[in-house]
Amino acid sequence: MFKKSGVILLVAVMTFMSACGSGNKNNGDSSPASPSETSTQPASPSESASESSSPTKEPVTIKLMMYTANGQEETFKGMVDAFQKANSDVTVDYEIVPYADYDTKLTTLLASGGEPDLFEVGYENFRTYASKDLLLDLTPTIAADASFKPEIYKKLAYDAFNYNGKQMGVTESFSDVVLFYNKDLFDAKGVKYPDASWTWKEELEAAQKLTDAKQGIWGTYAPLQFYEFYKTIGQNGGGMFDAGGKPTVNSPANVQALQWMIDKASKYKVSPALNDDTFNQPDADLNAFKEGKIAMARFGIWNFGNFKDLPFKWDIALEPGSTQKAHHFFADGLVASKNTKNAEAAWRFMKFISSDPAAISLRINAGWSVPAVADDSVMEAYYKITPPESKKVVSEALDSLVLPPVGPKPEKWNELKAAVGDELDKAKLGRESAQQALDNAQKKVEELLK
Repeated sequence: MFKKSGVILLVAVMTFMSACGSGNKNNGDSSPASPSETSTQPASPSESASESSSPTKEPVTIKLMMYTANGQEETFKGMVDAFQKANSDVTVDYEIVPYADYDTKLTTLLASGGEPDLFEVGYENFRTYASKDLLLDLTPTIAADASFKPEIYKKLAYDAFNYNGKQMGVTESFSDVVLFYNKDLFDAKGVKYPDASWTWKEELEAAQKLTDAKQGIWGTYAPLQFYEFYKTIGQNGGGMFDAGGKPTVNSPANVQALQWMIDKASKYKVSPALNDDTFNQPDADLNAFKEGKIAMARFGIWNFGNFKDLPFKWDIALEPGSTQKAHHFFADGLVASKNTKNAEAAWRFMKFISSDPAAISLRINAGWSVPAVADDSVMEAYYKITPPESKKVVSEALDSLVLPPVGPKPEKWNELKAAVGDELDKAKLGRESAQQALDNAQKKVEELLK
């Protein structure tokens, strides 16, 4: 169903991805399209690279460590060259570290005080490092940049790397999850295509019309596990924690959302049975969609390439919610070390690589990953890479993104996932009611946070 655009979060979501399809690449790219699918030529750095508004007085070298450029080395080199052409006083000394080694190496460098000026992080690790006071507060540097306008980014994506009111990074690229649907199945039943106005009610009504038990066709599908749960409760106005960081796992809104996830299969029978071993296998949902056996499904945008040559028409839409919209958001961010001596130069690079038209053009044309910028004219080249026809939905989903609920102790993230996931499995198999499962999960999370 979904993947994060970078590799660190790839491990964090591995369980979820196995349930939703593992069409991702080993290097963690969210690549929605291959280079051959892109027709727009990259903008010339000399034409579109932003000029430095406040160059450092003395030449400096900033060091960068990253993981997402594995497999995109030439593309990233082009980005760095474009930046350096526009910022002649700054040299970028970068190292691309394989995912398997990245976390260990970065942790070691941070512990020794030898970390680079800049490094990439997934959202969960960002929260961990920020809570340990390892990152630079960019707020004063950003405030001094008269050329910067935060609205160049999608607001919630920009705010994701704000910690306790301090801007400590920017979203470099992202992946999200949207509703995929088989237009041919909708047409055959005369059902209106999903649109942004849909709620769970409209989804259920459509799914009931589209389900054909004799033909083995299901109206809708989403896995029942931790990652789908925290997004679904968001669609019902719920959440894992309140504003003060207190666990709210068993809130009425959350129980209602979990019951909805169960009822689609057990009560309404518009989804496969939750104990159906066929759909518990890796890529089962992806394969069923490809075979025309699922009318609607929640998948990650990294599956665009997998579905490019399907023998039927398909498209995407925003996910229906109950009381509000909510969409997964998996981000690779750039942050600066608290110990850097080159804050202004580091900020200029972060801003350039994540929002400048020259860098974005290179990224899109390489089919690498999706930037979180708000300017549709800059994103037009990405939107034109079809299918799906409604590519702009990818960016629109950022207006209702839900961040991974790492809670007040991000170092406990993996334990939290396991604790809640274990109870969801019991509810999925009918061993516990939705209320019992979340009551037990609440107790486990409270214990973890002591």
